[in-house]
Amino acid sequence: MTVAPSIAVVVSGFPRTSETFGLHELSALAERGSLAAIFATKPGDGRDPQPGCRRLMRFVEVLPAGTVTQQAEAIAERLAGRAVSGVHAYFAHHPAEVAAGAARTLGVPFGFSVHAKDLRKVEPGAFIDRAARAVCIVACNRDVARDLHAAGARARLVPHGVDRRRFRPTEPAADGAGRLRLLAVGRLVEKKGFDVLVRALTHTHRPSTLRIVGDGPERARLEALVADLRLRERVRFAGACTHRDLPREYTRADLVVVPSVVDLSGDRDGLPNVALEAMASARPIVATRVGAIDSAVQHGRTGLLVAPGSPSALAGAIDRLAHHPELRRAMGRAAAESVAREYDLARCVRRFAETVESAYA
Repeated sequence: MTVAPSIAVVVSGFPRTSETFGLHELSALAERGSLAAIFATKPGDGRDPQPGCRRLMRFVEVLPAGTVTQQAEAIAERLAGRAVSGVHAYFAHHPAEVAAGAARTLGVPFGFSVHAKDLRKVEPGAFIDRAARAVCIVACNRDVARDLHAAGARARLVPHGVDRRRFRPTEPAADGAGRLRLLAVGRLVEKKGFDVLVRALTHTHRPSTLRIVGDGPERARLEALVADLRLRERVRFAGACTHRDLPREYTRADLVVVPSVVDLSGDRDGLPNVALEAMASARPIVATRVGAIDSAVQHGRTGLLVAPGSPSALAGAIDRLAHHPELRRAMGRAAAESVAREYDLARCVRRFAETVESAYA
């Protein structure tokens, strides 16, 4: 009988409402008996945790604030005497540096997963050195995989999946007002492009409303923009919600918009959760060609893709789908079928677990 490796994982803040992908993949390791511990380099965001988070909390230890060396030493001390096979970091920046230090002290291998912004937070020379020493590098989308390849790092592409038991194909709930109901989901930060979407509403020709689910530092600026453009009757800020309530949001929407941009710092989305959740819910998508969004959203089949940063381009795509309800339904069906083939959660987390287990066996 093969004994599962025992893997310690270093994360950033835990738990965090926006990082459901980590919750799913760490849960898979725990269920397979491969998870030794979760070390968080800082506390979580303090919000309502996602469903399923509590079953992982027995593994979690929040490290005391300190330098990379101090946090690495704290992990090594807490794992001393335990048969740990490796230390895997869930992000390429600070958590990976801490994981590398702890693994060196423990005399075990280390590796890390890369998502999006975390790669761009590491100085190129330092990243190349870190990647050369890692036994395992996991890329979660094609955009970051391309960046890793350009940096000379060998990585396994293992996409995040979507829970198709929670996000299921549904018909949009009836809207007596006859307006097109748009939904946008995500943290209210610059790279999400929600300001571009709000401006797009002034260019659309079909009566529509927009519901924005999420919270973040850009909320006050976005609310001011809505007021300046006299869109208060059409735009609703719903605040953050967890997967307990999010499926209902998709049910109430006719169309989901993912208006991502590259922000002033160069940060961009990889493949946002909202794209896969909306597709699993059989909702057509209007999105921008940013990051790896086009690896999931197929233009003309499961949604429409436009150039980022253009309110008029977003408005044109929204109007096209607004005037063709049969096309919306056909795209929604194709989206749900595509997710079932490519992004089923059970298959994706199994691939992740098998990848890291084989690296640390």
